[in-house]
Amino acid sequence: MGRAAATSRATVSASSAASSLPTPSTPALPPVASPVVGDALQAGTQRGRILLCLVTLYLVWGSTYLAIRWVLQGGMPPFLASGTRFLLAGTLLFGAMWLKGAPVPGARQWGASAVVGLLLLGVGNGALVFAQQWVPSGVAALVVGSLPMWSALFGGLFGHWPGKLERWGLAVGFGGIVLLNLGGKLGGGGWATLALLMSPMSWALGSVLARRMPMPQGMMAPAAQMLCGGALMLAFGFLRGEQLTAMPDARALAAFAYLVTFGSLVGYTAYGYLMRHTSPSVATSYAYVNPVVAVLLGVVFAGESMSAQSWVAMAAILGAVVLLTRKKR
Repeated sequence: MGRAAATSRATVSASSAASSLPTPSTPALPPVASPVVGDALQAGTQRGRILLCLVTLYLVWGSTYLAIRWVLQGGMPPFLASGTRFLLAGTLLFGAMWLKGAPVPGARQWGASAVVGLLLLGVGNGALVFAQQWVPSGVAALVVGSLPMWSALFGGLFGHWPGKLERWGLAVGFGGIVLLNLGGKLGGGGWATLALLMSPMSWALGSVLARRMPMPQGMMAPAAQMLCGGALMLAFGFLRGEQLTAMPDARALAAFAYLVTFGSLVGYTAYGYLMRHTSPSVATSYAYVNPVVAVLLGVVFAGESMSAQSWVAMAAILGAVVLLTRKKR
């Protein structure tokens, strides 16, 4: 009995001691992000990418007018130069995506890429480069400035008419383009004029069709389009009898390298991303800013002056971009 009582008292004492010790706290589980927070972060990331792509197109494609002029002045034929430019850029992008494991386009995707590449690059870009042999860059920018209007028209024919805010942006932006280039005249004869007028129409139609055709996934889409468009322009250049008669000068070669890397590889990839994630009016809003960039480059590199009329036109163009890129909540 004594031993049992002692044992009982020892057990009670041990239990009391144990209960007096601090109890280790249970580790807190990491907070689970709510779907709302995740969607907000994803939306913020996408908006940042869209803004980066827009700035890239505004600055890079605005400078390609001057680069194309230097390439042509250096003795490089228009379609051979443009075809080689996009063929090189497409090969580099295709190789990079293939090494990363991206799926190779199928037959239907190659066919769609050929159609879009012909409209965007073969006619859209090729006709512009052809016309720039005679037409001043400012006048070319004026005509290309009609691109968002053609995109809105073709988009409407396929059931996506622009909203009221976008219509105001289109009107203000085109008015700014006209004001910026007031007094310019188309030159170079009928073929140059026709090519320049066809360029934005073809580019707009290709941009709209690209949304409705079985294009390759991700960055394989611009790679395939550049490969197809570049090959078609190269073939057309050979059929026209174009050939390189002399070694281009250093400025022309540097401008050509800039067109391959930034004008095609970077710029066209950014344009493909915008066409997949924004409206055609937003994606083609670069056509309003590019003439502004071209004018500023002319001031810096060619000693041109900016008139008061040009500053008013630039303000109208930038205001149009704000209207076009403002998204309704």
